[in-house]
Amino acid sequence: MREASTPLLQDLPQDFNTTQLLVDRLARGTGAPLFSVKRAGSWTDVSTADFVADVRSLAKMLLAAGIAPGEKIGIMSRTRYEWALAEQAIWFAGAVSVPIYETSSPYQVAWILQDSGARHVFAEDPACARVLAEAAGSVDEEVTVWTFEGPEAPGPTDIPAAGLRELLSEGSASGIGNEQVEAARTSAGLKDIATLVYTSGTTGRPKGCMMTHANFSLIAVNLARHMAPVLGRNDRTLMFLPLAHVLARAVQQVCVHAGSTIAHASSASTLEPDLAAVKPGFLLAVPRVFEKIRTTAAGTALAAGKGQLFAQAESTAIEFSRSADARARGLASRRSPLLLARHALFNKVLYPRLRAVLGGRVRYAICGASALNADLAHFFRGAGVGLLEGYGLTETTAPATVNMARNLRVGSVGLPIPGTTVRIAPDGEVLVKGIGVFAGYHHNAQATADAFDDEGFFRTGDTGALDESGFLGITGRKKDILVTAGGKNVAPGPLEEAIRTSPLVSQVVLVGDNRPFIAALLTLDPEELGPWCRANALPVLSPAEAAVQPKVLAELQDAVDAANAAVSKAEGIRKFVVLDREFTEESGHLTPSLKVKRGSIVSDFQDLIDQLYRR
Repeated sequence: MREASTPLLQDLPQDFNTTQLLVDRLARGTGAPLFSVKRAGSWTDVSTADFVADVRSLAKMLLAAGIAPGEKIGIMSRTRYEWALAEQAIWFAGAVSVPIYETSSPYQVAWILQDSGARHVFAEDPACARVLAEAAGSVDEEVTVWTFEGPEAPGPTDIPAAGLRELLSEGSASGIGNEQVEAARTSAGLKDIATLVYTSGTTGRPKGCMMTHANFSLIAVNLARHMAPVLGRNDRTLMFLPLAHVLARAVQQVCVHAGSTIAHASSASTLEPDLAAVKPGFLLAVPRVFEKIRTTAAGTALAAGKGQLFAQAESTAIEFSRSADARARGLASRRSPLLLARHALFNKVLYPRLRAVLGGRVRYAICGASALNADLAHFFRGAGVGLLEGYGLTETTAPATVNMARNLRVGSVGLPIPGTTVRIAPDGEVLVKGIGVFAGYHHNAQATADAFDDEGFFRTGDTGALDESGFLGITGRKKDILVTAGGKNVAPGPLEEAIRTSPLVSQVVLVGDNRPFIAALLTLDPEELGPWCRANALPVLSPAEAAVQPKVLAELQDAVDAANAAVSKAEGIRKFVVLDREFTEESGHLTPSLKVKRGSIVSDFQDLIDQLYRR
């Protein structure tokens, strides 16, 4: 199949904008709280009415400050309640939001300020404000910064934080009336720009993607219906992906429309207790979260002398899920009684513990941002948590395809979302047209023209294929394809994904462009290294020590051999080297959404790569 489409479920009038999702939820009356906010270690619910009241007050502050419709306003912060409040206020004022990752350097921030024209920014705290001040100075621009938090930590009852509370008071006392706010709020329509999202820049200088109110609004109303079994009625979720990334914000708007309650976890260190407290029914996550849960569970079992029991439980879950896939495709009629008995046993003694790590109520998790290993997806599905892989880019407002609760194929990234068509070009590139496709790149007409084909399809840069039912599979990235000196084309993604299933491995990057063979750079997972060492009668090793330890290298060679078994000899990995440190966002080797920056890694480790190819 070369093309697959899913019809639009619901259209919207041209004068509709994203704020109407919130206003309509308020008009529907009482229901689940819109947010749950953590302050001083406890969670407090915030109703839709209270949230809207604060949004209007903050919008009044912006209007009193002279903000005009269409003006760009930045937000530099971790994921938190105040982020959502600030963006809604920006939209209520008729302005355009410009998200900035809180980890951005002054150089990166300076480029965003310069390209977007944002001269007002919400900053999380004084540390972010200092980065903004340095960035503004480097481009010789005066930038107004409003902070969520002051020099002191927020108080135990402040919702939102103390600094933003003062801004709300300013808005209430500004003299700006509700009718002025309403005029500003309704000034934008579907075709107008809602936000400028700067690509995380795996290569080159980030480009500002112009996302419209149509992108967010149409995705929200259509996905809320399309994914209703996942979202549930008045369900709760814990949002921990960066709100500066378009995926988290798109899903947040779906939740606003669907009636869900949203909680925010701004720190990875508190994720497990936050999940236990919030008890979400569904999650948005990257595959790495589930890789860590699986490897931690396996390591705990191994240390307790129950490694074999865990292996049996894992294989049973995988087999149970695969049989479900086979039955859905009409390839099998029933499960064996032995499999059902084994699954029932583990569903009493082990799987509930796995689900408890996620809070105990999670039925589904939508996975995106990077490839999801099929066995990992089968494992969690067999254990009672469906991992629904989706696919998209910043330029498609994230979701372009997604697996559904009642119509999924593990190993694929699902079917096109409503109002979307996916086409496979003759060279294998995935092309997308639909409700999520952006309006173009800000101040970059040439890049915009290059991004679309003659029929208006967006060129994703990814390669893939559609099966007979229209499910999309991603095989690689056109620019990531490695071409060996012998002319063999190798997509690194599947091999890297297979090796990452080893509990010792955190990241894998294949190299070999214009080289005689494929090689790999591996990094070790420090959290898993200790348990593995103890289980293998070794002293606990540092990553640097483990990188040259024979038992560790033998374990990694087994993982590489297993990956190589799925490809031809010419595509297989001949050599690998273990680095003494991890790839991180701080080192410049990962994007904020945890994607590998291949160009930066190849450049920074060029000498090491050269050594791999010396005779």
